[in-house]
Amino acid sequence: TLYRWVTEVKKDGDQAFPGSGNLKPEEKSLRDLKKKIRDLEEENEILKKAMHYFAKDRR
Repeated sequence: TLYRWVTEVKKDGDQAFPGSGNLKPEEKSLRDLKKKIRDLEEENEILKKAMHYFAKDRR
């Protein structure tokens, strides 16, 4: 365990052990991007449903 900790500190420096709910910058960026993708997919589904709804009214 100690060897792994030393390796992580050498590799990541101050960002090795963010803790307290904080993430490394790369992990935070990835999490934010995944959230953005989920939000956009949800918006697309809503727009598809609205498109079908309004397409039915025209017939």
